[in-house]
Parts: sequence; C-alpha cells; structure tokens
Amino acid sequence: MKRAATILSGAIFALLLVAGGSAATAKAAAGVLPGAIEIDRAGKTATFPLFEGKTATGQATWYVVTESSNRADAARRGVNHAPKLANALGTKAVQRVTVAGGLVKFPGTVDFRPVHRVVAGPTGFPPSVATPGSAGDARYSPLISTNGRTVLNAEQIANNTGRHDKVVRINFRAKQVTLELTEGRQGGKKVLYLSTDASDTGAAALEASTFAPNLDAAPGVASDEADTSARTGLVAVVNGATGANNPQRQGLSSALLDGQDPLNILQWPATHPRYSPLWDVHPAVWTAAATSAGERARLASFSEVAGAVGDGQVVSGGDGPANERLNGLKAGGFVVNCPIIAEF
Repeated sequence: MKRAATILSGAIFALLLVAGGSAATAKAAAGVLPGAIEIDRAGKTATFPLFEGKTATGQATWYVVTESSNRADAARRGVNHAPKLANALGTKAVQRVTVAGGLVKFPGTVDFRPVHRVVAGPTGFPPSVATPGSAGDARYSPLISTNGRTVLNAEQIANNTGRHDKVVRINFRAKQVTLELTEGRQGGKKVLYLSTDASDTGAAALEASTFAPNLDAAPGVASDEADTSARTGLVAVVNGATGANNPQRQGLSSALLDGQDPLNILQWPATHPRYSPLWDVHPAVWTAAATSAGERARLASFSEVAGAVGDGQVVSGGDGPANERLNGLKAGGFVVNCPIIAEF
C-alpha cells in the first residue's frame, strides 16, 4: 500500500452485491452501510465485498459498490440509496459499462502507479507538495450504468498497476478488501466516510484518492436540488484551530500539521432523500479578526457554518457559485466521492 510519509436494476445488477435479511436490517438501524462485512469504528476501517471486472483491454480490475440510484436495487445490495446520482446520466461523470461472462467491462480505469506524496506548507495548507497516488484515464469515473437508468457508485481499487491508497489489506481469493475511512461531521454527529475519488488534483492528494476529473461533469455546483443536482454540499474548513489534542481542532491546515482527519462537514446523512456521495466542496476560511479573537471553534453542521458566515467570522475560500444554504459561502468548483459508511 502506497502511503504519504507526512500525511477517502435489472438482472445485470444481481451479478454484483446482494445483501439483505436481519443482519442487513440491524446494520441499517445502527447507522452503518448494511453491505459492509465489518466496520471498525475505533480503527476507522471497513471491510467490503470485492468484485472483479475487466478493463477495455481485458485486464482484471477490482472494485467495491457503495451506492445505487435505485431504491430496490440499493436494498438488495445493502448499499446507500442515492437517487440524485441518476441526474448525472448522459454526462462524462457516468461510465456506460457492459457485462460479459458475468463480469462488468469498464471503458475507463485507473493507474495506481503514481506515488502519493503530500508535504505540509509553512502554515499547513496549502501544501508545498501534493501528488495523487492514482489517476483515472480519459474515460474513468466511479459512477457506472449498464441500462441508462440506474447508476452505481463502483469505485475501482486495484488492478495490474497497483492498489488504491486507501487499501489496508485485500484478499482476492476471499473477495474482500479492507479500506481506510475518514472521520467527518454531519448534523452535529460523527460520521465515517470512504474517500475514493476527487475531480481536483490537490483534493485527490489530500484525500489519498484517485484523481477523476470526469466527476466535474456531474451537475449541481452549489446546488442541492433533488431533480437536477447529482451533488450534495461539503464544507472543508481551511484554517481552523490546530494542535493534535486541541478539542477545537479542525481543517486542512490541521490535517497537514497534526496528521489527523480534517473533520469536514457534510450536508446530509446517508438516509436523506437528497444524499449523494458526490460532495460539492465549499472551502471555508476563518477571518483574521475571528482568529485573533480566539473565535475559531469546531463546526459540526451546516447550520453552524451558515451561522459563522452570517456573523462574518467565516468567508469563502472558493470562487464558484454561492450556496444559499450556507449564507452565500461559495463552492470550490470540484467534487470528492466520499460515501458515508457509518454514522454515530
């Protein structure tokens, strides 16, 4: 596993993950992804069923499934229901895949050969070095569809070029993979999510994810509309309080300096009708005045962020469209693919 030294319908779908029964129901009630084989909250890892597919050249590629846009299909698989993913159909954000011999054939795939490297800058963020450890080719996206109606989030995590940086261990014979999770906040609560892809190189490096620029084609920058957007909002605090043992610690500078999760703030839980794993990143910056006054506090919900923006303590770090739900905080113009795995 490559790691940075200094620092996420139809008959065809039955060929993939099918989960259900009392175990899946119990997991769903506990706020965890039902189809996950095991979730280690303390260790921040989760073990998933591993599926084999084929690349356009016939090489084996291995992937996991975390979302379906179809409710019944999501229930069968034991994955998150994310209906808004269907709004990305017809864009480069969704690969149209085929199935042959029981295996999904992907037009696009991932090169896992690059070495992931992130080095903190003088103030943490921005980093002085930020190189993603994997990159999708011209046709790659984690979103796939076989029928032009249902969209799956099927993240490729291993092939003949190597493995995703989030892989902790992988057992091809048992068809299981354990992946590293990231801690965040949603509605004042803790969540663990899996960060697998980002449409921006810097974000991909910081998240130890695959650079997947086609995800930018997913509609809905700074928008959460159920009928038109494939995205949901995420706030990334840029310059929150630092210090590994500081209870107010949060943000990108802290992640780089303290070696801990940035504690990004997510808009919706995985059970919400507007949930999507495609998080529309909104960078948030504490003002110099708020910093000098010692007002930087850990933010844990969209309402808290909106309040801080309204009070003039936090301003936009992005230059994209303004998000009304965040009191006009601007989007950064890029997406991270981060399925929620557990909520507590």
